Amino acid sequence: MARTLEWRTRTGVDTDHGRAATVEFDHVSKVYGPVSARARRAGSPPAPGAVNDLSLAIPAGAICVLVGPSGCGKTTSLKMVNRLIEPTSGRILLGGIDAATRELTDLRRGIGYVIQQTGLFPHQTIVENVGTVPRLLGWPAARIKERSEELLGLVGLDPAKYAGRFPSQLSGGERQRVGVARALAADPPIMLMDEPFGAVDPIVRERLQDEFLRLQEDIAKTILFVTHDIDEAIKMGDLVAVFQQGGRVAQFGTPTELLASPASDFVARFVGADRGLKRLSLSRVRDISLQPAVIGRLGEPAGEARRRALADPLPYLLLVDGLERPVGWLRDIEIDGDGVLTEAMAIPMSPLLSPETTLKDALSMMLDADVHTGIVVDRTGRVSGLVTTESIGGFLRETAVGATPAPEQDAP
Repeated sequence: MARTLEWRTRTGVDTDHGRAATVEFDHVSKVYGPVSARARRAGSPPAPGAVNDLSLAIPAGAICVLVGPSGCGKTTSLKMVNRLIEPTSGRILLGGIDAATRELTDLRRGIGYVIQQTGLFPHQTIVENVGTVPRLLGWPAARIKERSEELLGLVGLDPAKYAGRFPSQLSGGERQRVGVARALAADPPIMLMDEPFGAVDPIVRERLQDEFLRLQEDIAKTILFVTHDIDEAIKMGDLVAVFQQGGRVAQFGTPTELLASPASDFVARFVGADRGLKRLSLSRVRDISLQPAVIGRLGEPAGEARRRALADPLPYLLLVDGLERPVGWLRDIEIDGDGVLTEAMAIPMSPLLSPETTLKDALSMMLDADVHTGIVVDRTGRVSGLVTTESIGGFLRETAVGATPAPEQDAP
């Protein structure tokens, strides 16, 4: 799978902290317009854009991505979960309970919903937007404020800076984070996300994807995620359902299964001819062994740093500050033996990578920067180690045929 995830086996739809719920589509169909008894007996297909006999079982705590071309029924399927659209036939079970038997308002308050344009209330402050569902549930004001500020911090928005602002004062990416925080406010066991990152530019989109995956490690919700982008589906999904025209699922499985064994020509064409390269999207920097970085600290004697650098195969020393955050590279033979290390001595850094960065993104960033080495940092910005183009290539060879990775390059 794209990442290791402890899938919850607990059931029951409630709002207790940390709960997740299974989601099951049991022969669900949605037909628009009247369907005659004769047509049903003849097995005539439903109208375009409808859903046809959908059966999927999604474990608690998993991200299931619904992907496919426009009009294939993926958004219709999503909206049937919270009954924004009612199924024509079949059942949708949430934590083993038929959604059709639930009181509608209660059902929707127990499901987080994030859409592309966020749907924030423009006349309410950010903290008021986040607290919408808890307020409807009658939570005390102090608890709503505490929960809203907690979630703003969780999605990377400083409450002191953002709580009193209005949506119009935020960027698209910031509004999308608020939308995620609002969906999580009452701690729902299930979240529905309809093209949540589609309205932001590619750079912000990539950052939001990475941050949401980190967030999911903590919240472990059951998430149905709609996208038309197969790369996003492979990156985000523990499970992927590929829809085709007519509202049918062409293949349902892990990203690895889709890439390794497409079930049909349609799936193979939709996934793309670069399936081998897409494998890099299934692994992250944290999945490979990092090369230790030989570091020098600002202000330390240059002679000692030079000796360490010359003793290492990589002919560069990584200069860091007092908190071990990277400042730049120093070429070993160019380090003066006298004086101390200063920022002025450094040459530009390699790309900074997080443990959650996919290997595909890491390789792309290094190639774009015309370097062989990326610097891996933790959440505080502290250096964790190095990733090289050769180590990524070695990882691919090792996972494919068990070959030993080639030696590292001699430049960052």
